[in-house]
Amino acid sequence: MAKIVRIDMGAKKITQEDAGKYTPYGSRGFIARFMKDEVDPACEPLGIHNKLIIATGLLGGTMTSSSGRLSVGGKSPLTNGIKEASSGGTAANDLARHGIRALVFEGLPEKGDQSSYVLVIDGEGIRLEVMDDLRLVGAQDTILRLREKFGDRAGVICNGPAGEYMMRGAGVVCASVDSSMRFAARGGLGALMGSKHVKAVVIVPSKEDRVEYFDKAAYTEASKEYQQMLVDAYPTIQKSNQLYGTTGMTKIVDELGFLPTRNFTRGSFEGVENICGEKMVELIQARGGEGKTGVACMNGCMIRCSSIFPDENGKKICSTVQYENIALLGSNLCIDNFDDLARLNHQVNDLGLDAIETGAALGVAAEAGLVKFGDGPGFLKLMDEIRAGTPLGRVIGNGTRVTGEVFGINDLPTSKNQAFPGYDPRALKGNGVTFAVNPMGGDHTLGNCYGSRGQVPPLATEGQGDLSRNTQVQMAALENLGFCIFARSYLFKKPELFTQLVFGITGQQMTVDEFWAQGTETTRIEREFNIASGISPAMDRLPEYMYREPLPPTGHVFDLTEEEVLKGIV
Repeated sequence: MAKIVRIDMGAKKITQEDAGKYTPYGSRGFIARFMKDEVDPACEPLGIHNKLIIATGLLGGTMTSSSGRLSVGGKSPLTNGIKEASSGGTAANDLARHGIRALVFEGLPEKGDQSSYVLVIDGEGIRLEVMDDLRLVGAQDTILRLREKFGDRAGVICNGPAGEYMMRGAGVVCASVDSSMRFAARGGLGALMGSKHVKAVVIVPSKEDRVEYFDKAAYTEASKEYQQMLVDAYPTIQKSNQLYGTTGMTKIVDELGFLPTRNFTRGSFEGVENICGEKMVELIQARGGEGKTGVACMNGCMIRCSSIFPDENGKKICSTVQYENIALLGSNLCIDNFDDLARLNHQVNDLGLDAIETGAALGVAAEAGLVKFGDGPGFLKLMDEIRAGTPLGRVIGNGTRVTGEVFGINDLPTSKNQAFPGYDPRALKGNGVTFAVNPMGGDHTLGNCYGSRGQVPPLATEGQGDLSRNTQVQMAALENLGFCIFARSYLFKKPELFTQLVFGITGQQMTVDEFWAQGTETTRIEREFNIASGISPAMDRLPEYMYREPLPPTGHVFDLTEEEVLKGIV
């Protein structure tokens, strides 16, 4: 049976137990249920009673394509409610192959203990090591140093300097196959990791595969059918996912008028041609060297949506640039030079910051006059402030809300204190519903309606609530298994595969409706936790200015009725 490993950071004691009643759940589903049982909703996010949970998906370790994502959770230092953030990389599969469903970090080090701790999982067991030489080291060098010590195939989960400073804009970093950085970015969970003085987790690949199957033949049959779907779609995957990743969306979003621009005051950017996916690919192909597209973040993935962006000499600047980074660190800051964008992206990553939260905070800082919009080097200097832990750096590193409050900017693109991703909700109204009512605020991964714009037009005032609700349920169920969002367009064509995969792993028999119902239950547990933590249903709304300030070029405000918005509550 899969194990839960508890690490008491006060006593430095490690214990293991069977997953028990949590066996049918992975990733976000596990985190919601575990927090309901063990975390006091009224606890302080950076206090002794909060827990940092790192969980694999139900299919972790199986090597089914795109099913090896990792989830990180706890009570959010940013939103003050429940939070789960997921990441690519190799760590989830590595944990699962050790027979581990979740790591739970509990308590706090004693006062005066300033050590940086690394949890090591290898063939000798599980232990905490003090590695003070890694304190405040950037996330990229942390990954490289740990893989040099423990092997270049070791799974690594780590914190950057921002998280160690306990800045609420910090995420948790996961190493990919090629040692690039991937993120469980949202909700300030890097600050929670920093509060417990956990610098990293290292998982040396197990020589023995401990993934358990109830019926391996049944699982393999379902997995092969899904893999065949990917094979059949491979020409499209090569031309789209592997070439552009998510960056291929950029010009489409710009044309539809909801690309965040100039601190969310416009929905299109005049310099979009210089920072779109097509430009990225053109530069990668022309420069060569270390630059490439079609990079996998986890072993066995056929979709391979990542890229490496090089400088003029072919040396890597950043891996990977995705749509959200272009939107928040590019158009939102009016940066129209891909080199400046990539360098800023890399610094944000190396600091261990959430690119969405940080990009929005930098937009607010520019609005306040700290730097000019479009000044790439100027924004990089603000990254130096964060790295040094100066007062200004701490303000920006603590996110959009804090930055706005300190500098007197009232119109902030946030919901439940979390910054909006790359979709202005005034012109993609389904996402506006998601941002308003989901338990985690401004987070598109909870129910992104962009892919369903053919069902309900982005500017329509009806049908958005149901669209958002259904998408939220589907994503919660999908995340329970550990699947990447890119898998949904294939699996949703035959959702019976979900039930067959679950049966093959756990022996649990269910209908498709019952599978979706797990997503509903997960979201309802999260909402109940939030209400108990003091997040009132009155907060299920967008910031006031989005109801009154028209967004160029469409000229729309967020004008859905309250009844329509409330339909989005799961």
